[in-house]
This record gives sequence, C-alpha cells and structure tokens, in this order.
Amino acid sequence: MRILQTLFLIISVLLVASCSNGRYQDKHDSIPTRLPNQSEQQDAIARAEPYSRGGNKDYQVRGINYKVLPSAENFEQIGTASWYGNKFHGHLTSNGEIYDMYAMSAAHKHLPLPTYLKVTNLANNKSVIVRVNDRGPFHQNRIIDLSYSAAYKLDMLTSGTAEVKISAITEFGEKVTAMSPPIPKKEAEAKPVVSKTIADHLLEKSLTKEKDHIQVFATSKHELAQTIAKEISAKYSQTVKFPKENGIYRIQIGPIANTTTLNNLLLELKKGSYPNAYLKAL
Repeated sequence: MRILQTLFLIISVLLVASCSNGRYQDKHDSIPTRLPNQSEQQDAIARAEPYSRGGNKDYQVRGINYKVLPSAENFEQIGTASWYGNKFHGHLTSNGEIYDMYAMSAAHKHLPLPTYLKVTNLANNKSVIVRVNDRGPFHQNRIIDLSYSAAYKLDMLTSGTAEVKISAITEFGEKVTAMSPPIPKKEAEAKPVVSKTIADHLLEKSLTKEKDHIQVFATSKHELAQTIAKEISAKYSQTVKFPKENGIYRIQIGPIANTTTLNNLLLELKKGSYPNAYLKAL
C-alpha cells in the first residue's frame, strides 16, 4: 500500500512539474536571431476554410474556463496585442499545426480556428492580415498573441505590446489586403466590386519572377519532412527539398520556371492536403 502511495506521489509531482513548463507558461520566451524577410512579411490570404477538428471545443487554462465562439461573423475587438517567438517555434498550435513565428498567424482565446483577422496598430495605423490557429494569450489584459513576423510588420517589437483593433474577415468574394480601406457605402453601390478568385490572386503573384518555389509544409521532425518530401516528389515529379532553419524543416518545391505549372500546382496543393502552401522566393 505504501509503495502505491509513493508511486502516486511521484507521478503527481511529475505532472505538476510538466504543467509548470507547459504550453501556456509566460516566461522565458526569446527574440529570434534574424528579422523576417520580404516574403515572410506578406499578409495571410484570407479564404473560406472549414474549422479544424482540434482546438474548437471549450477549454480550461489555469482554472479559468474559456468558451469558443460558434462563428467569427461581425467580430471586432480593441485591446492590447502581444507576440510570441522562439519558445513556441516548431511546436504544435492548438489546432494541431506547427507554429512558425515567421508565418502570419496569431492566437486568440475565443475565435474559432482558423479565423482570418485584420489587425491594426492604433498607434501608427499599420495593419496586417493574420490567420488565427492557436489559443492565447492568457494574460487577462491582452486580446491577441501575434507571430513574430506580424508583430514586426506592425512595428511593435520594441514595445512588446500595442493597442490594436482586430476585425474578423468572413467575406471572401473580393481580394482583401491590410492596406485596403473600407469602401464607402455610396461608392460601393455605384461601382460593382469585381471579385477575384484564388487563381486571379496566384496569377498576380506569378508576375514576381523571383517567386518560383512553393513552400508546402513546416515541421520540427526530420522523418516527417523526409516522408512528405518523397511523397510530393513522386506524385508531382518535381524537385523537393526540406532545408532546416531555426530547428524547422521547410518542405519546398522548385524551382519551377513555368508560371502556369507553378500556379496550377499551388492550387492543387491548397485544395488538397496543404491549404497553407504559398509561393516563395529563395
């Protein structure tokens, strides 16, 4: 009996220790060793996505219960934004993806995953579009945790936090960018909005000649990166590599000189198992 009690005590101590070093600890994050490059500062492309299987149930952190909204429709919020970096880079997000601090992503306590947001720094009016795929921040006075690249684009790295306005993007018929001002009602009625499809957007992207690669996926596991690279190479008969940077393997296809082939392949990947694939210059 005493042996069982001793084992139970040891297990309890280990569980407490693991929780204290867990996903939502606020200390010991660190600044990355390099700034985001130009391609990593591009806004997330807002598009209709099904909600992920993981991360969309009500949950509890540090004894506090959090409810997940059934929809992001008409959601707006003003408050303090923070950002997170090295500590979580390469680890799983709440919906089961890999956190990449150089991607345009964010964490929110209540929005369904994924949700696209336009985030505006109220101090300088700079804006960015991010894809929410994680939970947090769990400081009660903060409303959103931004990726390193998003925080850099909003010019809030020095201060660490910023007062922001966040607005959910739930209409996907027209191209949305962080710099797009709202269309006045009368003007919108007078001039019909020409919607742009994903193909239109990709065609615009293809005009930038140096973007001849596709980044498909990122993972911290070498075996997984190797497996995915082999599968993609065999399926599409393209050159696939998975360079390692800051502990993350990035599966990349290319170079592909023909822009039609490049765009068609990107569309196929995004419609299939890799919705976050994007064009990249190397």
